[in-house]
Amino acid sequence: MVLFDSSISPLTHSAKLSSPLLLSSLSHRPLRYAVLGAGFAGLSVAWHLLKESPKDLNLHIDLYDEMGIGGGASGVSGGLLHPYSPKVKLLWRGAECWKECMKLLSIAEQAVSSEEDLVSLSGEFGQDFGGILDRRRGIIRPATNMKTLNVLNDNAKNCLANCKIEIIDKNAAEKLVPHIHMPFNLAFYMPEAINVNSKYYLNALFLACQNIVKELSASGFGKKNLCLQKKSVYELRELEGEYDAVIICLGAKTDLLPELAGKLPLRTCRGVILHLQLPDNIGEDYPDHGPSILSDAWLAIKGNRRLDLGSTWEWKSRNSSSNVSTDEASDALQELLPKASAIYPGITSWSFAGARAGLRAMPPLTPHGSLPLLGCVNNILGNDLICKYWLLGGLGSRGLLYHGWLGKLTAEAVLSCNEQIIPSELTSWKNKDSRP
Repeated sequence: MVLFDSSISPLTHSAKLSSPLLLSSLSHRPLRYAVLGAGFAGLSVAWHLLKESPKDLNLHIDLYDEMGIGGGASGVSGGLLHPYSPKVKLLWRGAECWKECMKLLSIAEQAVSSEEDLVSLSGEFGQDFGGILDRRRGIIRPATNMKTLNVLNDNAKNCLANCKIEIIDKNAAEKLVPHIHMPFNLAFYMPEAINVNSKYYLNALFLACQNIVKELSASGFGKKNLCLQKKSVYELRELEGEYDAVIICLGAKTDLLPELAGKLPLRTCRGVILHLQLPDNIGEDYPDHGPSILSDAWLAIKGNRRLDLGSTWEWKSRNSSSNVSTDEASDALQELLPKASAIYPGITSWSFAGARAGLRAMPPLTPHGSLPLLGCVNNILGNDLICKYWLLGGLGSRGLLYHGWLGKLTAEAVLSCNEQIIPSELTSWKNKDSRP
């Protein structure tokens, strides 16, 4: 593992005029990237930088996060994964997002396939899922509003072939979830949808990054290094001259960087997730085959006797702590339990077992929905910069779905130094007034 090498001179002004890949190959010095944030976005970028870069390229990546892998909002995520809106409409570029996310899930699962790695990671992060990375039982969305019933039906007909939506009646739904309440005798069932153990998955993906570094370095071509730096970056100028590119994947904490504070069209929103469990004296488990549930509140099923209930939406909050006070947990329980019991009455038998919270960075609404922010931000930061600065932010509550495809796009843009690779819908925010 390589840390900073004082023998490597800072970049010169000519770096702005030539491709970093070309300069690196000519000088034989490693290309140096800093990725800020070790959540969904940051780890996807790191993986794709390693995977997409030429094999003979000397590459060094520093991954900065003072909280470690998945220490922020990504690690708290409920983990419900599907490519649809609340009205079961396929999201913008949902097919690409679903495809790339499935690839990363497979890569993470392969990384922990060895017995040693599986025991190590599942022991630390996988207890709630019975030692597995994800739970593949699907997701069910009961119809709860007559006004939107026709819209839901129409949207469901345009689903992906590899993430189908089945329209089912009360009898079929009760076979999946006994005693589920169906106000309009209709539900939308996504059998291929997944519940991911977010913290476990992120650590497995980091392990995959470490493995590919070893594989590529052992191949005898270019030297690859990946370093986790468990410390904060308080100002971007700290990094100027040390790196060829800096990729900012800090979520809601992006606004804490003085160079970007108040300059991005992002809003913050704190969400509390409650952990519930069935008491020992309750005999009826949640069924093994039972899907997670989407409604005004969602239930992410983690096992026969454990589930997560979410989520609250506290707009304009600046509290990024994952810790939840007794009062905050009590307020969340009072808000979420009635919403959940309206669809799954049995939840009233479950008991409170803890709570966690995360601070989301919510993007602005566009004609295509609420889309994340991508692109080079040197035009925002100033002209006299040696380093290239890139942003992958505003993933909101869909970080798990978006991170695979957007991380790949960002890595390809960084490696080629070409923002045109990124669809214009994701960079158009730079052409408008960027204040929140």
